[in-house]
Amino acid sequence: MFLKHSTIAPARVSGLLKAAERAGRAIPPAFPLSANVAVNPFLGQTGEPLAMAAARLARVAGVRLTRSRDDYAAEIAKGAISDDDLAAALFESDDPLKPVDLAALKARMKRPHPAPKALPTVAELAAEAQGTDWPALILRATGLWAGGHFDQGQALWTPAPGRSAFAAWRDWATNDLTPEIAGLTGFCAHVADAPDTPERAILRACETLGITEDAAETVFHRLLVDLGGWAHHARWQLWQAELAGGSDTALTDLLAIRLIWEEALSAHVPEIAPRWEATLAAHAAPITPTPDEVADAILQDAAERAHQRQLEMKLMGGTPRGTRPALQAAFCIDVRSEVFRRALEGTGPDIETIGFAGFFGLPVSHRAHGSDLDEAHLPVLLQAGVEATSHRPPEAEQDARISARAARAWGRFRQAAVSSFAFVEAAGPFYGAKLVKDALGRGGKAAANPAPRFTTQFSAEEKAATAAKVLRAMSFTHNHARLVLLLGHGAEVTNNPHASAYHCGACGGQTGEVSARLLAQLLNDPETRAGLPAQGIELPEDTLFVAGLHETTTDAVTLFTEEATPDHADDLAKARAALEAAGAQTRAERAARLPGAKAHDIARRAVNWAEIRPEWGLAGCAAFIAAPRAATEGIDLGGRAFLHNYDWQADEGFGTLELILTAPVVVASWISLQYYGSAVAPEAFGGGNKLIHNVTGGIGVVQGNGGRLRTGLPWQAIHDGDAFAHEPLRLSVMIEAPEAAILDVLDRHDGVRALFDNGWLHLFTLEEGRVAARYKPGGTFKRAAAEQLAA
Repeated sequence: MFLKHSTIAPARVSGLLKAAERAGRAIPPAFPLSANVAVNPFLGQTGEPLAMAAARLARVAGVRLTRSRDDYAAEIAKGAISDDDLAAALFESDDPLKPVDLAALKARMKRPHPAPKALPTVAELAAEAQGTDWPALILRATGLWAGGHFDQGQALWTPAPGRSAFAAWRDWATNDLTPEIAGLTGFCAHVADAPDTPERAILRACETLGITEDAAETVFHRLLVDLGGWAHHARWQLWQAELAGGSDTALTDLLAIRLIWEEALSAHVPEIAPRWEATLAAHAAPITPTPDEVADAILQDAAERAHQRQLEMKLMGGTPRGTRPALQAAFCIDVRSEVFRRALEGTGPDIETIGFAGFFGLPVSHRAHGSDLDEAHLPVLLQAGVEATSHRPPEAEQDARISARAARAWGRFRQAAVSSFAFVEAAGPFYGAKLVKDALGRGGKAAANPAPRFTTQFSAEEKAATAAKVLRAMSFTHNHARLVLLLGHGAEVTNNPHASAYHCGACGGQTGEVSARLLAQLLNDPETRAGLPAQGIELPEDTLFVAGLHETTTDAVTLFTEEATPDHADDLAKARAALEAAGAQTRAERAARLPGAKAHDIARRAVNWAEIRPEWGLAGCAAFIAAPRAATEGIDLGGRAFLHNYDWQADEGFGTLELILTAPVVVASWISLQYYGSAVAPEAFGGGNKLIHNVTGGIGVVQGNGGRLRTGLPWQAIHDGDAFAHEPLRLSVMIEAPEAAILDVLDRHDGVRALFDNGWLHLFTLEEGRVAARYKPGGTFKRAAAEQLAA
């Protein structure tokens, strides 16, 4: 052992445990596959700029946070990034290590910049000294245990259910002879001798390994990164617990477990002590970006300015409609909706579309037909406020539960270690035919979902108040059409563990169907309609709200017409025709991007179990625009912009502006930065190769038969096999609102302001649909040139 045991001073105890907490919060959460919403992988680094985060993650993860310099050089060579973009990014940087001028920046860009290498763990040093791959063994052994301990219903049994992760692992590890067989003699006894709490284990390991307070935070961060998705899952458990007002210890438990491994290997290979001491000294040094990391951050900013310049040229203002439209359709702000909205509006001058977060302002906890599980149909930043269900009468519900349980039992029988072989032997011919049908897209289609209904009881006044709140948040308080469609979205995919990631992020990884149908019921309710005038909103008597579901893989729209009346039969017929025409146009546009796709076979790809790219999801996302639809109507934004309707002049007190900046903008940033991280650092933040994915515990996927639990996006979700389908850019947020009102909101929300101050998001104001000013870190705006506004 490197150091003998000694009593640790109380102040040092506090410092080390606080370092452990900071390291844990530097890890992003990873939501389970059942509700696999996008997460910002840099969630723990948003308090520092890109260059500093790059230096930190180079130390603990060995990854680079920007594209290769060859990529930037290629963009410059073809004129996509101009000298003006480079000069502006260089000038705006306040880092003292930045190149002195444009020529120096270009010269540095031409120099090789090797990928960084993380500071080694004790396990890595031991592996180099001995030739045994200890890091791989630790990952495999930990993953084997964690897959059972954290299991969410996939496994037939779970070791030590209900116990803390640390206690459960100790029982497991004292009986697991794998490390001893590999040569780590005495490991079981070492685990049995470990302290009885994770905090004491962390403190003992710090004393044993010589980890000082200065080194502790990045040493701990490095070890949690080494655990891959298991640390991310534990961070999700903490996230969920804190959202409910509690806490969770799994992340601390995992850190203690990993440190126990380090202790054992330090004693097993004592000759690595000098190298470990040098590593600790490097961890103790302050984190500072290198000139290369600063230059790369400037090049990334220039690439984003190039995109912003192109976007500004498109946003030249627009004229609001004055007449009553025949049809209005509200879509989620999801970038996939932008293509369909543009196509739908193109089918007729009397059609208008609206953009709003796909949970439609209803924070719903829902129980589906045949299930007693509460599903959160709302952004993960929020807590449910109302309850709903699709349960039918008791007899029908009991039948559905029995069918669901039978399906689960049959699935487990097929996958069990023994019965699976007999199943394949007996059912092989039948399943061969089924596989052929599925490959040809001829499999059966699931039955329609029963209509949901609120179980939370509302008074007439509460119904009207809730409806008014939603309509104001949508900036949809006047000029309503005879027919208004509320279109949630989902994605029909087959044989895809990440299916929920293609659904609605604003609905917690569920489809938007439940939210849309509930809102349609609320807005059509006679009690709601009677109370809206007192809320300052007049709905025409002939306005009907109809819910629907936009399938983003097929661009087909299903309408749920239980709220319809015979008076609107013609309106619905015209709406269906317009939706069908818009779907055809959207499929043609999307097919041009999908490898090997034709417009006529988009629907077949969606149900083909062997299709690895049924759609591109949100690949390409680069902008968020909150403004009246007139600002973006008729503009081809290429399916790259989140579009949120917002009229600041009708936003008394700017409550809606605050909601937009603190919820949809943050959710969009998580999506954007997940794509960014999966593209620039796939080894740390990407989901790996989906061709060899295996689901573990219902939580996530591993590649092959074990090892690192992968989080983030699969490679096939961002790359077409030859080139990236997603250009990694940090999101440009454009809001038509007064600068003072925006700054007032940011002053009240430090976390949101940090995203803009540290460059994780860019912020612009619009005036009459044109870019008016750019936000500068520190809380000011730089106005656009007068001649630009007048152009």
